[in-house]
Amino acid sequence: MIRDLFDRIIENKGPLGKWADQAEGYFVFPKLEGPISNRMKFRGKEVITWSVNDYLGLANHPDVRAVDAQAAADYGSAYPMGARMMSGHTTLHEQLQDELAQFVNKEAAYLLNFGYQGILSTIDTLVSKDDVIVYDVDAHACIIDGVRLHLGKRFTYKHNDIESLEKNLQRATRVAEQSGGGILVISEGVFGMRGEQGKLKEIAALKEKYKFRFLVDDAHGFGTLGATGAGAGEEQGVQDDIDVYFATFAKSMASTGAFVAADKEIIDYLKYNMRSQMFAKSLQMQLVVGALKRLDMLRTQPELKATLWENVHALQSGLKENGFDIGTTQSCVTPVYLKGSIPEAMALVKDLRENYGIFCSIVVYPVIPKGLILLRLIPTASHNMEDIKITLDAFAGIRSKLEGGVYKRLTASISAE
Repeated sequence: MIRDLFDRIIENKGPLGKWADQAEGYFVFPKLEGPISNRMKFRGKEVITWSVNDYLGLANHPDVRAVDAQAAADYGSAYPMGARMMSGHTTLHEQLQDELAQFVNKEAAYLLNFGYQGILSTIDTLVSKDDVIVYDVDAHACIIDGVRLHLGKRFTYKHNDIESLEKNLQRATRVAEQSGGGILVISEGVFGMRGEQGKLKEIAALKEKYKFRFLVDDAHGFGTLGATGAGAGEEQGVQDDIDVYFATFAKSMASTGAFVAADKEIIDYLKYNMRSQMFAKSLQMQLVVGALKRLDMLRTQPELKATLWENVHALQSGLKENGFDIGTTQSCVTPVYLKGSIPEAMALVKDLRENYGIFCSIVVYPVIPKGLILLRLIPTASHNMEDIKITLDAFAGIRSKLEGGVYKRLTASISAE
């Protein structure tokens, strides 16, 4: 008997979808309003915002806004029309690619329309059915989806576990020897949930022992790590050992788009074989011009990154001094781990937003183990010491209530009704 395609969808809305009635509009799909900054409006109230990846505070920088506005006036939102290969290519696209490649110390770079689509398509294009992919089990969803497209073998290694990686490289080597293919190892520069840097140096060291190529998704590292801001590879001194470097404009650049950088021969191959770019409209000129301005500011205004890290250190050291568990973060991403149930987490976050004026992201099971609550904070250059003090005081308040059972009793009474 053929089943109605929609029956499964109606019966099982998925691990997040099942919470839609209780969560939508507040815990998921919330509406932050007003200019992107350290303080925005949520449901009409001002909140200190720790959920926007505007690391360097460029989203509302007056110089950036002026360039964006002028580019929109000069080009509109349509130009250039068509895919890059056909009619959507310009000198400014080439200029941005050249400047990005130079910034991350690679021979060439290629612009991509979106970060998620970009890394997914990069993975898909780099490998054939005879090749083997080995990737970190905690990789971002965009990497996982890229790997899903792969028709050959793939293996995961335990998160940041070099011994596990080596075991899987041995497995991959045996498979590749039989198939006649190659091996691609994938890590993130910074794992965006817990803030840990990928062990890029240790992975790169294995290239002497095993034959593989190394792809790094550095969405959170680009612009925030390294002496010049060139990312996690620069920070760890192994940028030259990264064969394919990927980053997005959606974090430190506060825009839309992405790029991939590598040896010119590899970039040329991607240009002529990456289907998501060959058959998609070119990145709009206003975004290209805006990205050129943002990249220039990354290069010439190191004080932006310095201010970011002053705030990161103040927030993270303040949390640790007050006894909070922030895991093993090695980046701006600041996770705070608490113990509690999903209903307690929802009551806690509502209290933070309504009574303390703090807006941060909440992460619960199945993303993290049952019984844990992860509050994820993203400090930026737009924050200030007053924001940090208010937040530290607020976290002390909600921890006291959580440990005192206030949220448990509150959720129990709501359930009883």
